[in-house]
This record gives sequence, structure tokens and C-alpha cells, in this order.
Amino acid sequence: MRIIQHPILTFEKGQKVSFTLDGRGLEGYEGEPITAALHDAGVKVLRRSISLGRPRGFFCAVGKCSSCLMTVDGKPNVRVCMEPLREGMRVETQKGKGELVERG
Repeated sequence: MRIIQHPILTFEKGQKVSFTLDGRGLEGYEGEPITAALHDAGVKVLRRSISLGRPRGFFCAVGKCSSCLMTVDGKPNVRVCMEPLREGMRVETQKGKGELVERG
């Protein structure tokens, strides 16, 4: 399921890293967009539309739409098609417009 070629984007492979999606352990390559690692893990639905709850997935892949907004390390509304993957990231499916979670 790994995206190998794309007409616009490049997916550089760094070293293998671990991260979580909604508490589930996954792996990907450091520096690749989070969505590339999610797609490789079989994750197709990244969020649901606010009004009708329709599934939203990997769409434009260049940060222009809002289909890939997720909460990353407690920060809502992160465009995971543009955010590079790092070791230990906590990625969460965002509910609604997202809430900022304060970590103390």
C-alpha cells in the first residue's frame, strides 16, 4: 500500500520510526508525510466532515484542502499531508473542529 511515485510529491525514506494513531502503534519513515505512513498502514479515513459525518481521506496532498486535518501531539487542525513524521508522534482522529489540549 506504500505510495512509491507521485506526479508532484516526493516521499523520501528516512529511518523507520514508531508513532501512534488513536493509541494504536504504527510505523513509518522519518520525514515522510504522516499520510504516507497512514496510507501504508491501510488507514483510508482521516476524519469525518463536521456537518454530515462523511468520511474524508487523502485528497489533494498539497495542503490546500481540509480533508486531512488531524490532531498531532495535542495540536488540532494539522494538515497531515504536509506534516513530516517523527519518532513518537501521537496522531489522533480529530472530532469536529478540534480542541487544543493543554499538556502540563
